[in-house]
Amino acid sequence: MTDALRARDIRTVFRLVQQHAGASQTRIGIACGMSQGKVSETMKEGGPQVLTLDVFERIADGLQMPDTARMTLGLAPRTLTPPITANATVITPRDEPTGLAPASSLGSLDVDPDVQEGDPVRRRTFTKLAGTSLFSAILADLPADGAPLNGVEAFAAALAGYPNLSSDHNPAALSMTHLAKAVAAAKRNYQDCRYSSVIKSLPPLLTDLRTACNNHEGDTRLRAEALSAEAHHVAASILLKLDEEGLAWVAADRSMQAARNSQDLTIIGSSARIITHALMNDGHHGAATQTASTYAERIDHDTDDRSPAFLSVYGALLLRGAVAAGHRSDRHTAATLLDEAEHAGRELGGDFNHRWTAFGPTNVQLHRVNIALRLGDAGAAIQEARRIDLDRVPLTERKAILLLDTSRALTQWGKHDKAYDVLRFAHQLAPEEISARPAVHRTLRDLMATAPPSIKRQLRDFTTDIGVRL
Repeated sequence: MTDALRARDIRTVFRLVQQHAGASQTRIGIACGMSQGKVSETMKEGGPQVLTLDVFERIADGLQMPDTARMTLGLAPRTLTPPITANATVITPRDEPTGLAPASSLGSLDVDPDVQEGDPVRRRTFTKLAGTSLFSAILADLPADGAPLNGVEAFAAALAGYPNLSSDHNPAALSMTHLAKAVAAAKRNYQDCRYSSVIKSLPPLLTDLRTACNNHEGDTRLRAEALSAEAHHVAASILLKLDEEGLAWVAADRSMQAARNSQDLTIIGSSARIITHALMNDGHHGAATQTASTYAERIDHDTDDRSPAFLSVYGALLLRGAVAAGHRSDRHTAATLLDEAEHAGRELGGDFNHRWTAFGPTNVQLHRVNIALRLGDAGAAIQEARRIDLDRVPLTERKAILLLDTSRALTQWGKHDKAYDVLRFAHQLAPEEISARPAVHRTLRDLMATAPPSIKRQLRDFTTDIGVRL
């Protein structure tokens, strides 16, 4: 049944219900709002299959599918908290900090407790995890074999398993050494804000990693899954920067699937960061906070070795949860998570990039700027920014985000000339962060809308020079 739900194979679903529940076609039809003839046609080999979301909803409701089945089918759960299933991992937190959401089953995605049951906007989020069927419309419009794909099309094709995307048919390209170097290069390019390079190289790498995971066994397979988790994490990150939310959801989900297959707790914790980011980006700030804090508690509870990799992933998860709490104006939880992350940074002993987290005491300071901004306290954000030595921020992407946050705070504070100067500096440092991101374009529009005429003229010339249309 699970396989049938995952494939959205309603013919098999109906056959299994008939076989094991003794339900006739008429009873199935009454329950699901379908005629007996329609049920009969659906159950025939080669018959018409269900394709529309509203019919999937009607069938799930009629058969009273539990939430685990609904989510496997790609639908939102009915209850606010997914039920704990027999094979779910239950976390018993050790020294759970005040203000954190209680630990819960990690077998399913959490639902924002602020969201009312059945909210259509929130329900649509869960359909983004339905699998390759999501891309049928996209793939139908792809160029013929051999024609070049643009960046978003290439990601869609790679995530949907579209053929002929492998970067190299030479078996050496699937060696662990080659794949590890390729994933590291993608990570470095992302952290250096060389997004065009990531967009070009990553889709074929995702295809190569899928092939490696399918072809290897034992410890080599576990290593391939870990690399796949990291690569899909980068894919989700770049897609979120491009505002491609649907594809980012699927890439984040693939990252978590591969992480679990790798059986490496720190890889699982790292992939939880991008799940949290996707939740937050889609407005599920409560669920994002709970997901980040729960996974942080999990790896803390299940890991005895407080290695640099553990501390970095643990601290980065706490920071992600703090940002989500800031989005909800939950000052207490944000402060609690920030303080715990600061403690982890001190224990780590410096600013590093273990597991590609860029975590350390300075990164905690960067997040204090961002969260003060989220809480509407521009003055506090600027005060925090003044305490940071930019030369101690190790990564270009992190520097650019700090500059953007500072510019937003200055705009809120009415210091438009300084906000403009900081944006120009950010562009010199990381041109693609400014020119390629829709979110940054919105920042530019906000500045343009409130700035005095002299700054507007300079800003108009600046955006023209860098090719951004406001």
